[in-house]
Amino acid sequence: SLLPIDRGPFVLNAMRAAQFETTRELNKIGKPVDPTDWGMTPPTVNAYYNPNMNEIVFPAGILQPPFFYANADDAVNYGGIGAVIGHEMTHGFDDQGRQFDAAGNLRDWWSPQSAAEFKKRSGAIVQQYSEYEPLPGLHVNGELTQGENIADLGGIKLAYAALQKALDKNPGARAQKIDGLTPEQRFFLSFAAIWKSKQRDEDLKLRLNTDPHSPARYRVDGPLSNLPEFQKAFGIPDGSPMARAADKRVNIW
Repeated sequence: SLLPIDRGPFVLNAMRAAQFETTRELNKIGKPVDPTDWGMTPPTVNAYYNPNMNEIVFPAGILQPPFFYANADDAVNYGGIGAVIGHEMTHGFDDQGRQFDAAGNLRDWWSPQSAAEFKKRSGAIVQQYSEYEPLPGLHVNGELTQGENIADLGGIKLAYAALQKALDKNPGARAQKIDGLTPEQRFFLSFAAIWKSKQRDEDLKLRLNTDPHSPARYRVDGPLSNLPEFQKAFGIPDGSPMARAADKRVNIW
């Protein structure tokens, strides 16, 4: 192998790995772009949208619980990996992705009317998230997290629509309850489960200032409180924190 790894000091292995990766990247200069080159390693538990290639990538690492269960029913998987797939698709049409055309070129291809309407709607999601206060005196930065919040909302809506199409093809599954839960309830619970986390306040403070993703709690509360489908699934009364008023609900796509 061109990258020697041995049982010597860890720091030396890390330095050789960094040097190897730097050399690999520098060797790309002057050569055609390799469309098969991934920006993540196969075992990485993550996914991404690349606007320059207009592609979405899902490493093998994310195709496991809680995102994907090989033996689970459709509702659980649509709420998990389905929402992630929808999230990455929506990145192509968020505040940054929309600036790239189908060929991956940075180009203004929207009509002025469409751009104005998008900015109006995205402004509403900025306002919604800026009102969240994870720690006393510290709010979510709605501008910084705008793109990810748009993708979270679009992703759950796409996944829910896909689930409904799947249930239309299998009416028996629509009436089936598992553990006393309807398919819609299992879908939303699965979505919430993928964002379970434990975080120190110190780390939360740092990420509120630097991370383009909202804190995990608001990646659940934010999108779901905008969906009348979520309110209906659990019979949530009007005026509840998880059921935003109709005139306050954000709808981008």
